Order: sequence, then C-alpha cells, then structure tokens
Amino acid sequence: MADAQSTVKYFVLDTSVLLHNPGALFSFADNEVVIPFDVLEELDKFKKDSNDVGRNARMVIRHLDQLRERGHLATGVRWNGHGGCIRVAMESASVPGLSNAVPDNRIIAVAWALQQTGRPVIFVSKDINARIKSDALGLTTRDFESQKVDYETLYAGFRRIAAAGSVIDRLYADKRLEVSDPVLAALDPPLFPNEFVLFHDGAENGQTGLARYVVALQAVLPLLRTKKACFGILPRNVQQTMALDLLLDDEVRMVTLIGTAGTGKTLLALAAGMTKCFNEQRYERLLVARPIMPLGKDLGFLPGPKEEKLAAWMQPIFDNLEFLLVDRRIHSGETTNVEAKLKSLIDGGKVVLEALTYIRGRSIPHQFMIVDEAQNLTPHEIKTIASRVGEGTKIVLTGDAEQIDNPYLDANSNGLSFTIEKLKGSDLVGHITLERPERSSLASLVVKEL
Repeated sequence: MADAQSTVKYFVLDTSVLLHNPGALFSFADNEVVIPFDVLEELDKFKKDSNDVGRNARMVIRHLDQLRERGHLATGVRWNGHGGCIRVAMESASVPGLSNAVPDNRIIAVAWALQQTGRPVIFVSKDINARIKSDALGLTTRDFESQKVDYETLYAGFRRIAAAGSVIDRLYADKRLEVSDPVLAALDPPLFPNEFVLFHDGAENGQTGLARYVVALQAVLPLLRTKKACFGILPRNVQQTMALDLLLDDEVRMVTLIGTAGTGKTLLALAAGMTKCFNEQRYERLLVARPIMPLGKDLGFLPGPKEEKLAAWMQPIFDNLEFLLVDRRIHSGETTNVEAKLKSLIDGGKVVLEALTYIRGRSIPHQFMIVDEAQNLTPHEIKTIASRVGEGTKIVLTGDAEQIDNPYLDANSNGLSFTIEKLKGSDLVGHITLERPERSSLASLVVKEL
C-alpha cells in the first residue's frame, strides 16, 4: 500500500486550465488533482460571462458540485475505480519573494507548500507567466497537453512523390492508380482519406501529375479540371487547386484550410460557397462566422444594434465578398452596383454573417458554413461548433496558426491544428496547408522577410 501511495502524483491546476477545458479535472487518471481555493474564487468571477469562458467556468463548478455529493472536497473525492482523486486545497501558503496580494501567486504557493512536504507535485497552467514563476521556484511545471499536437509535423493534406513518367501516364490514361501500385504501397505512413499526391518524375521541368486518394475506390484519381474558374477565381498554385477540389466536393463534409496571411484561405472558401449556393443551388445559404477575439471579446463594447456591431468584425469578409462580386460582374457583363448586390444577398438571407457567440444551441442544416479565424478557438469550441452541423451542411474551417490572439492558445494547442490532426483519418474530412501567399508581391515579401 505504501508503494502504491508513493507513486501518486499531485497535479495542482490553475484557473486557466479549467477555463480552457473543464474536462481537465478528470484527465489525470489515478493521481490526485488539487484545486487551490483561489481557483474557485476566480471561477466564480467568470461564471456569469455569456461566452465560452463563462460556460466552461459553470461546467467546472457543476462538476465540483456533483463530486461534493460523493464526499468532502476538502479531504478529497475519489471519482474513478483507479484511485483518481480531486481535492480542493483550503489551506493558504506564502512563498518568500512572491506577493500574496496576487491570486496567481497564491495558487502557485499551494503547489510550492505541497512540494515542501516531500510529495511529487506538478503545477499545470496555460498561463506562460505562471509557468515561468513556478519553474523559477523549482516546481515541476507543465502546460495542459492532452489536446496538443506538434505543429511542426502537422498533417499537410498532400505529399510529393517521385514517380517514373510511365506511372504518371498510366494515372491519366486509366483515370486512376490503385493504392496497391508499388509507388503508393511503399508509402509510410499510408495515404490518408482525401490526401493529395503530387507526382513528379525527377527531371528538370519534367512531367508531373496531381491526384486525390478516394478510400471507397482504394485508388488515387487524377484532378482533370485544375484550371476551371470558381466564381471568377482561378487557383494560382497547386495547393489552391487542391483546396478548391475539396471545397467543391459535396462528399467532403468538412474542409480545413491553414496557411499564412494572403494564401487565399478565406477567398477560396467564399468563392466555393458562392458557387455552391448561387450557381449550383446545392445549399440554401452561405453562413460565415468568426470568433470575436482581437481587441474586445464582447460585442457590447461597440455601439448600435447587432448588425452594426458585427460589421466592424466582419469587414474582412465584406472585402472578400465584394471582390468576388466585382470579379463576377466583370465576367458576366452585369452592371449592378456591388454594394447593392451584397446588401440584397444579406437582406434576402442568402448570405448570413454571424458571430460565433450566436452559434451555440442552433442546428444548421443545408448550409455552406465557413468558420474564419478558427485558430483562435479551443478544441472544445470547435467541437461545439461542428456539432451544430445538421443534415446536408458543409463546414469549412480556415485560419493561420501563426497568428493567434487567444492568450491561452498556441500553434500546437489551438482547435484548428487539433482538428486537422485528429480527423485526418476520416473520409468525410479533407485538409490542405496553403504554403504560398498570393495576395500581392508586397504581401509575399512581408510574409517571407518579416
């Protein structure tokens, strides 16, 4: 029994972890989770918020209330059959050199005092500064990593393969190449559903081929119409070609696009959405949503009704829509004023611009749904949004993992990166990493050099 007790670790969680993921309470198996009393005080301050942070705070409080019915939180409540225990630390402590007037310092002090008793303590926080402080005190310190991926090795959605010219010829002649073919069978790891293959024969200016893996056929199929315009937009590079192929395929229910500024993520998604909704009438409406993150999380900070408040946050979407409508007007000979055309689409309910604040609780059937700036969402938030998708709806997530405004997320832990990596094995999902900025020569220079 003494040996079993000695293997127990004590994980002290700060508020940021629980606000990021309420399920963190139950993520440490047969160890003891310690919640400093100051964390409860901070959860109480956040619980009235109407955003996801407030929802997470309320969920944690409900979890603790349910545990309270099973025992005393002050002494610890066992929640599974493997020795897992959750305890609220009522005792206060102070660390020499740290001011007790700061709540974060009091939370860290609980972990420090526990370590002084000789127990194996790990302080877990999403707050970088809190991790630095605790590490400086000699505490073992970790980020909450149960929903993290390695951004450096993130699934790109395509791979380049050297192949003889005869293989490429056969791909286009037969309109397919079986995955049992030696050039594909040798791949490690094997192809993922909807993954693209860019074949090249190795010679300078040599032959190339582009195909996508279709699981149902156990073969890669060539992309034959790579230069077809989509709502007046032509793909400018091979990744944009791949992205449009996924966006226009109704069998792919979720598409994720990631890339730096100017790579065309939002523009391609909007062009595909407008084609599907207005030209093909495949979906009833185009729904575009964004998280309200940059300078203020509450729409109430802006004057006016909901529509006027949204206009400020949705301006990048308006810019892209106007660009597409201008381009289409030129190609079709229309003379309708662009702003009037866009207003007509919005007033008629064909284009809906929404803040993600209003998505929760809805069911969204038969729509082409775009979630822009998805890198600012947690994995749980993306799960919540995607679970709103009803029958006949296609959802597109776009974002740049290198431009994150959420203070508790990074390239490895944001919901977009997590979704890409976790869903890459599904034939309902497709992904492309867009590598080259195409907005302008200046934008390309800035992204590359700065």
